[in-house]
Amino acid sequence: MSAAFDSGLYLERQTAAILERTEQSGQRLYLEFGGKLLFDHHAARVLPGYDPNSKMRLLSRLRDQLDIILCVHAGDIERRKVRADFGITYDADSLKLIDDIREWGLDVCAVVITRYDDQPSVRTFINRLERRGIKVYTHRATLGYPTDVDTIVSQRGYGANPYIATERPIVVVTGPGPGSGKMATCLSQIYHEHCRGLSAGYAKFETFPIWSLPLKHPVNLAYEAATADLGDYNQIDPFHLEAYTVKAVNYNRDIEVFPIVQRILRRIHDDTRYRSPTDMGVNCVGDAIVDDARVCHTAIQEVVRRFFRCRCEYVMGLTDSATVERVLLLMEELDAKPEDRRVVLPARKAALEAPQLGKGYDGIYCAAAIELTDGTIVTGKNSALMHAASSMLLNAIKQLAGLPDKLPLLTTPIMDSIHSLKSRLLNEKNLSLNLDEALIALSISATSNPAAQLAMDKIPRLRGCEVHLTHIPTPGDETGLKKMGVNATSDPDFPSRALYSG
Repeated sequence: MSAAFDSGLYLERQTAAILERTEQSGQRLYLEFGGKLLFDHHAARVLPGYDPNSKMRLLSRLRDQLDIILCVHAGDIERRKVRADFGITYDADSLKLIDDIREWGLDVCAVVITRYDDQPSVRTFINRLERRGIKVYTHRATLGYPTDVDTIVSQRGYGANPYIATERPIVVVTGPGPGSGKMATCLSQIYHEHCRGLSAGYAKFETFPIWSLPLKHPVNLAYEAATADLGDYNQIDPFHLEAYTVKAVNYNRDIEVFPIVQRILRRIHDDTRYRSPTDMGVNCVGDAIVDDARVCHTAIQEVVRRFFRCRCEYVMGLTDSATVERVLLLMEELDAKPEDRRVVLPARKAALEAPQLGKGYDGIYCAAAIELTDGTIVTGKNSALMHAASSMLLNAIKQLAGLPDKLPLLTTPIMDSIHSLKSRLLNEKNLSLNLDEALIALSISATSNPAAQLAMDKIPRLRGCEVHLTHIPTPGDETGLKKMGVNATSDPDFPSRALYSG
């Protein structure tokens, strides 16, 4: 399908906007980068044609003019907060982010641990970074914040933070997840620059919400669904409306904090340019939407996906009922239903048919469905041999390769060998192959089975396809689904009565 978003146009306009803001800021611009710096799959799902790595492509264009600072909230490290899309903790994600940035030919000049309070686990993380040659700075909670601006903008406030030396005119300040202390780090640096006689400005770069779209546009509501656990919600920027009589969309935290940021900037160097939080932003993403109708459709689908995800996180104890209710209200506002996701009903129907094939593992019948790029829906059911997701994968690639449905891709000797390994050597109770194991088994089978090789070559065509499971995926299934690059959802039911899944 043709793209609904023009990534090339977006990069051109976004680059120009940042360079223009840099010129307005004097000698240095501190640019707060919100959202995901890499692998922004939410944006790619909502805006078909958006490159998930657009932000890194943008930074690559400006590589000779920028330094990068990475902020990590000490509390996120201590609580071992997990990034949902990768399933890794924020400290591990910080290490991965540094590696990813380096792969793009850029580097992180410093890591800032914000709101540091001598936590032992955080000290271990700092040691790990420093012993790999990475500069680490610690910022404690700012004295006087948020009400006492005289103290904040003083040697006892921002002055208590160590100054981070940078060289280039643009300093990108980023971090894993919200609340990482990016804005505070920017303002602290601007204070230090002013004390050194340098002129520095501040700007904020967020992909969502899109300020130029209506408040209730599905894309902006999809952002609310994505941040439902934070309680974020979009608003008409009242400061922008008052200053310019123009409606612009922003989100509650930026609107709430704007008067404080405005007072701090004015106190540091009498900067009165910003009359609204929208003024602070440099967001051109709305300019590159070329098919609004299709974007509306994909955004509604994203809200439905978020609904399934929140329900699963609730039964797993990872979120509260209020988060589920927030997303449910958004679905009602968009007149959307879970069944609007085309793969949901076929997966559930397949699960009802599963008992006809014999009793599933642990007496629970599971199924999965995938929608191929041509609209064909293929299903798979669990059995004593493999999980539902594994069966779905094999059925899908046989369909793409034009192979008979009954043709086995995994030979009996390979299956027997894997079952023997799992039962005799690893002492596992469940011998059924999860998706990750099935992918490995398929690659082995392909060495001697031309049909398996032909089918395996079709796996890249599954990337971006929609998948639904009638159960919460096991770790092995979840890993395999991520490797395939599909957009997966599931009903909030466990695949087994066992409490531990390892």
